[in-house]
Amino acid sequence: MKKYILGLFAVAVVASCVSKQERAMKSADKDLILKTANENFAKKKWKNALALYDRLTNLVAGTDDVTNVGFNTAYANYYDKNFRLAGNQFKNFAVNFPKDPRAEEAAYMSALCYYEGSMDYNLDQSTTQSAINELQEFLNNYPNSERSKNINTLIEELSYKLEFKAYENARQYYKMGEYKAANVAFENVLEDFPSTKLRPEIYDYIVKSRYELANKSVYDLKDERIESALAFTRQIEKEMPNTDVAKTAMDIKEKLEKEKKDFAVVKKQTEARIATLTERQEKSWKLRMQKKQKQSSR
Repeated sequence: MKKYILGLFAVAVVASCVSKQERAMKSADKDLILKTANENFAKKKWKNALALYDRLTNLVAGTDDVTNVGFNTAYANYYDKNFRLAGNQFKNFAVNFPKDPRAEEAAYMSALCYYEGSMDYNLDQSTTQSAINELQEFLNNYPNSERSKNINTLIEELSYKLEFKAYENARQYYKMGEYKAANVAFENVLEDFPSTKLRPEIYDYIVKSRYELANKSVYDLKDERIESALAFTRQIEKEMPNTDVAKTAMDIKEKLEKEKKDFAVVKKQTEARIATLTERQEKSWKLRMQKKQKQSSR
């Protein structure tokens, strides 16, 4: 019997809540809608709160309630994981109500929403760049804020996501055997992110790419590409001595030195054949010219 009564009580409470939400949704009474929306917000019923705050947009315009409704709406969207929408709402609040004591908090939350909305590294990173810009803007506007303490950490995290995306794109070229494109792409990563933590891995791929380019090069570019690869092995040896990357580079250097000697022999033989062929062609040409002169003098 006791359980039955408790069950009826629970049903009555739920019915009461539902009917209150429904009454507020159908009502034109600003105070009722606002009170119900705030109650939902306090109970973390974000969707119910948002449905009612949306109805209040025009009803509170020009009143003292407009700031609270706007601020709560932004937070409700944030907690409901609507980060892009929440970010815009927080930003609008900070811009439209700069004298409100919550303006700095709104600016911070706007930047945080952009951070939360950043996509995984393997997806489009335009949201990540936007997040970095927003976080930097907060730092510029509130350099002495307590909230600024973790901003640099967030920016570093997002920047790493961008550089890892670029690194992975370059790695794909290497995997596909596009060694020239891979070499250029890895060098661009170093140029765009000079403080990258991925420098050892990038150096490893660059020296391997240059080796593959030299090894599979056409005759006219062979010397140049061997020298380019050798120069990079020396750079690794100087910058990263006693590392696994340096060990790989030294192994490649040894192969390149042998390749250089072998190609020097081939090059000498080729040049000798070319010289012989050229000499024969010149003799043949002279004989033809002499023959024509004899014929014309008759």
